[in-house]
Amino acid sequence: MVLLLGFFSTNLAARDLRLATTTSTDNSGLLRAILPQFELQQGVRVQVISVGTGKALKLAENGDVDVVLVHDRQAEEAFVAAGHGVNRRDVMYNDFVVVGPGSDPAALRGGREVLDAFRQIAARQARFVSRGDDSGTERMERSYWQQLGIVTRGAPWYVSAGLGMGEVLTMAGEMQAYTLTDRATFASYKTRTGLAILVQGDPRMFNPYGIIAVNPKKYPEINFAGAMALIEWLSSPAGRSAIRSFRPNGEQLFFVTPAR
Repeated sequence: MVLLLGFFSTNLAARDLRLATTTSTDNSGLLRAILPQFELQQGVRVQVISVGTGKALKLAENGDVDVVLVHDRQAEEAFVAAGHGVNRRDVMYNDFVVVGPGSDPAALRGGREVLDAFRQIAARQARFVSRGDDSGTERMERSYWQQLGIVTRGAPWYVSAGLGMGEVLTMAGEMQAYTLTDRATFASYKTRTGLAILVQGDPRMFNPYGIIAVNPKKYPEINFAGAMALIEWLSSPAGRSAIRSFRPNGEQLFFVTPAR
């Protein structure tokens, strides 16, 4: 009987699917809303590991997860080109926004140009909180400073938190500081932070998400069948409908990538 139970438990564990993903898909509540549909259909339990994009891809590179859902297209393509992942698929998109305190010391309110906003923040030395965690959000933020030729390291107004998006929004609210955030996570945290969207609508802040299975040739023991099932489900009418239907407080936070 003990042997039978052990065998049964091992088989159940083998059917679990390990998903490394960004904090935005978790903090926003999206995965809690849509994954139960997939789990019920497939008879599988999805273990969600919510970290920044860089850490998620590293977990996948090491074979510690089966599939990744992240938002850094350049890093995703490099991950696949290096042989770590296969069958990358576009899933959805939203956008980044610059948020800050109501007092708006850098006078950003109503702006649509993210580079202008960052230039003003630096010029006025207004407090800015960065993720500082090698996430897709921080990578995008770094690209803006680099385009402007502004060095933030050591700047007294710049705080590198090393935290997830929800924690950074909370910190920015407490410090009355600016930050760059994905719109979905901000929607979940805005009432508790007192921050407001000040800059939005810049095409530079487009934020696409992709899903990639870990390469089974590199790690034969991964749950590749489960990874592909999730990729196919998110690309199917059922998965796309689940994403579209996620509308906390009536606001659509993620938009499915047009089918090809």
